[in-house]
Amino acid sequence: MELLKIKAKLRESTGNSPARALRRMGEVPAVIYGPGKDTVLLSISNKDLEDILKKGNIKQALLNIEIQNGSSHARTAMIKELQTHPLSRKLLHVDFYEIAMDRKIKVKIPVVTKGIAKGIDSGGMLQVIKRELEVLCLPVGIPESIEVDITELDIGDSIHVKDIVMPEGVEFPDDVNYTVVTVLSTKSEEKEVEEEVDEVVAEDTAGKQETKSEEKE
Repeated sequence: MELLKIKAKLRESTGNSPARALRRMGEVPAVIYGPGKDTVLLSISNKDLEDILKKGNIKQALLNIEIQNGSSHARTAMIKELQTHPLSRKLLHVDFYEIAMDRKIKVKIPVVTKGIAKGIDSGGMLQVIKRELEVLCLPVGIPESIEVDITELDIGDSIHVKDIVMPEGVEFPDDVNYTVVTVLSTKSEEKEVEEEVDEVVAEDTAGKQETKSEEKE
């Protein structure tokens, strides 16, 4: 996977006031941390960060962060958390998590279905329960997506994590085996809705009868 380059500056001040001042200058407050590493305060150009975000899934992007402070040094990291304003969507803060290229990391990969489930022709409905799956892999081996072939799924069939074959070097956590996709019967759902309606009608009828009895008394 390609390493995306971005420049950063060291910063010393913390708190809301210095952070607002940085943003007015077109900078985004940031931090970088990792296993056995101290947290370092940074600032990133808002434009540079937006350019990175436009290039793809931020959860999978590998960044070569060049930290400038008189001299410069680079650290490899991924975006751990990105904070944006709820209304303006302006970038407020970013957390970088430093990684080692020779150590496996946990990342969430989007699920992509392939084909059309045969159960759909019988009136079934495909339900994707997990749209992202967490995997363990080396940073250079992060897959863009996890493809799940649903062609043979009939009504009532499911695909679980253990059924998915991953590329060499990519694995799921040992304690994970939940349902990823399934085909539901819409007929059973309609039946449930009909039963609920019948119950409501029955309760309403019973209530009216009780009211009439009270009125007679």
